[in-house]
Amino acid sequence: MTGSPTVKRRRLSQELRRLRLLAGFNVTEAAKLLEWDPAKVTRMERGQWKLPSIHDIRLLLDLYGVTEDDRREVLVTLAREARQRGWWEKYQDVFRSSLPDFEAGASAIRTWEIVLIPGLLQTEQYAKAVWQAGQVLDQELIERHVTARLTRQQVLVRENPPSFLALIDEAALRKRIGGAEVMRGQIHKLIEMAARPNITIQIVPDSAGAHPALEGAFVILDFPEDPSLVYTVTTTDSLWLEKPSEYQRYSFIFSHVMTSALSPDESVRHMTALANLLEG
Repeated sequence: MTGSPTVKRRRLSQELRRLRLLAGFNVTEAAKLLEWDPAKVTRMERGQWKLPSIHDIRLLLDLYGVTEDDRREVLVTLAREARQRGWWEKYQDVFRSSLPDFEAGASAIRTWEIVLIPGLLQTEQYAKAVWQAGQVLDQELIERHVTARLTRQQVLVRENPPSFLALIDEAALRKRIGGAEVMRGQIHKLIEMAARPNITIQIVPDSAGAHPALEGAFVILDFPEDPSLVYTVTTTDSLWLEKPSEYQRYSFIFSHVMTSALSPDESVRHMTALANLLEG
């Protein structure tokens, strides 16, 4: 589960656009020379494709004058890998977006949560309680949601995992989702995960007061070779932001909130105290 076909398609799209510009063609000219609809070239360069055609990639490389065997093979291999399907494909009825796909290709993930424990850190019991609270009455569907979420969490414990920094509002720890026993188990899970070298968890205490991230949760994903992305979700929709200005704004907000957070060690001590209160 270490590869992300979506990230590879995104990289391939960016490279094809770069090669076209270097070759001196606009979209219409390139499409006309290949007897394609210009919309096809546009879709390819915007990443609006599921299974890149190896044949089409080779035609574009010929047109753009890419003759070096090594360079051609790199791009053709990228196209082949972009055609693969990730484990999340069988959960299309569960996931609202391609977040698991992008997580699989990220080198660093930063997340801010104000009401819930981040999905990548939830226990089975907590996740089940969240879906039951959402009036999902079909037990089989709840199980699919929970199984998909637990499988998604493997990205944090795989070989060469991404770095993961979670800022969690204290309110999410105090909200007794599933009851005291479930929350106690959830907090213990957070303490356990915080001990992993790639995972940092910091709690934003109630005493922090107002800050710029009160409007909702978001995730910032950074990639080894590709532009970063911001993911935010509402009750009815999910949104991907990729403009540099948007990324900079959310990075600033995240950094600002982090200044109000307890240190990692203080956060573990605070979580331990909250778990002890639930024990009582």
